[in-house]
Amino acid sequence: MKRFLLVFSALIFLSSCIPLRIAPNIKDYKITRGKSFKRGLPKKTVFVFEDPKDANEFYNYINTKFQLNDYYVDVQVPFEVDGKTYFFSFYEVEIPTKTINLIPFVVDGILDQAADMDPIFEEVYTTRTGNWYIALEVFSDTEKDCLKEGSVSRDAVLPYLRYLKNEYMATDNYNEVVFKN
Repeated sequence: MKRFLLVFSALIFLSSCIPLRIAPNIKDYKITRGKSFKRGLPKKTVFVFEDPKDANEFYNYINTKFQLNDYYVDVQVPFEVDGKTYFFSFYEVEIPTKTINLIPFVVDGILDQAADMDPIFEEVYTTRTGNWYIALEVFSDTEKDCLKEGSVSRDAVLPYLRYLKNEYMATDNYNEVVFKN
C-alpha cells in the first residue's frame, strides 16, 4: 500500500505543472491603477475587462462607432455623458499565464543520464497561454483621471464604460453600431 501511494504521489508530482505567472480572471470588469495591472500602462486609474475577440477588434469597434476614420482611434476618443465631454484612451494588453512542465524535465534528465543524449523536449519545458485585456483611461478638460476614487465624474462615466463594453461584446458587425448612435 505504501509503494502504491509513493508511486501515485510521484505520478501526480511529475504530471503536474508549476505555475510561474497566472493571468487575472476578470468576470465583468475591474477598476485598478494601470501601472499595478500591467507594466507599461499609465499610472492613472483604468477600467479593465477581458477581450475574447481577435486582435484589433476593439480598435475596429471604436473606429466604426465614433466614425474616426483611423484618426486618433486609441487616444483622446471624445464621448459625452450628461452634457459634458470626456475623452478615453485604450490599451490592448496581453498577460500570459506561464507554467513549467515537469515531465519533459524528467524525461530529458533520464535520457541524458542513460544514453548521454541532448535534450529532446527542451521547447516544451514551459507553456504560455495569452490572455488579452482592454484597459481604458478616462479624462476630461477639468480632470486628469475621471476614474480614480473620489473623482466627481466617476459615477457618471462608469455606466457609460459598462455600456460600451457590453455593446462591444454583443456586436459582431460594427457597422450596426453606427445606426445606434
